[in-house]
Amino acid sequence: MKRVYSSQSITMVHHMMNILENNSIVCVVRNEDLFMAAGELPAIECWPELWVSDSEYDQAKGIIDTAISSETPKGTSWKCPDCGEEHEPQFTDCWKCGAIRPD
Repeated sequence: MKRVYSSQSITMVHHMMNILENNSIVCVVRNEDLFMAAGELPAIECWPELWVSDSEYDQAKGIIDTAISSETPKGTSWKCPDCGEEHEPQFTDCWKCGAIRPD
């Protein structure tokens, strides 16, 4: 297994885990409770980590790099076919009615 992501925020680690799992990548969170050892160990060594299998590392790293990128997704705004709500290109579902963006 390889570490694919680490952050001092357990929320961000679990968010990245959710993104990977939604892409059918099995992952494991390690060091979730190690923050209690900070001070005895270097703080960065106590951060929670996200690990994936060696064979899925490259795919997982690409997904995470895209997720944390500050680039605006390419595409055009779209209008929900069910309720008419306008959405920016990065959204795949309508926030108002839950309809899926048409292809």
